[in-house]
Amino acid sequence: MRAFISLELPENIKKEIVKIQKYIEKLGILKGKYTEEENLHLTLKFLGEIDEKEAERAANLLKNVKFKKFKSKLGLLGVFSEQEIRIVWIELKGEGILELQKQIDDVLSPMFPREERFMPHITVIRPKYVENRRVFLDKLKEIKFEKSEFEADSFCFKKSELNKKGAVYSDFGVFKTTD
Repeated sequence: MRAFISLELPENIKKEIVKIQKYIEKLGILKGKYTEEENLHLTLKFLGEIDEKEAERAANLLKNVKFKKFKSKLGLLGVFSEQEIRIVWIELKGEGILELQKQIDDVLSPMFPREERFMPHITVIRPKYVENRRVFLDKLKEIKFEKSEFEADSFCFKKSELNKKGAVYSDFGVFKTTD
């Protein structure tokens, strides 16, 4: 199974991201794979292909993560690689995110390599074609959206299965705050 650790987003945040996706789609200068609303999340750690036994071991290690509720909100819109746009993302801000990610990295270090760099972001679109890169990047800077705050009180251990329509995510485990 393909697996990752995620911070799930409340519905109002997902709806705001979908509005951004629709706005970008209406521009008509980018074609690509738009992340489905139900699949929008922040990846705290990507584990890759693991078997059932490794998943159970990882789930047991994740029980050692202790964290308190924290506030988070949407930040800037951006892209990975301005030369050849591979991902359109939106930043997720909040001090607790970095602390939570570091703890997850620490408890899973016996099984998985540590993250070299962690930049909290939500993948919005995986572009296949951008008609005019410079125009698109300028338009991206102009997009206005609600940067609502939300409280994070859990993280999920997810498995991802591919079918003809794309990735289907399901919970292998949900881990709540200690407060």
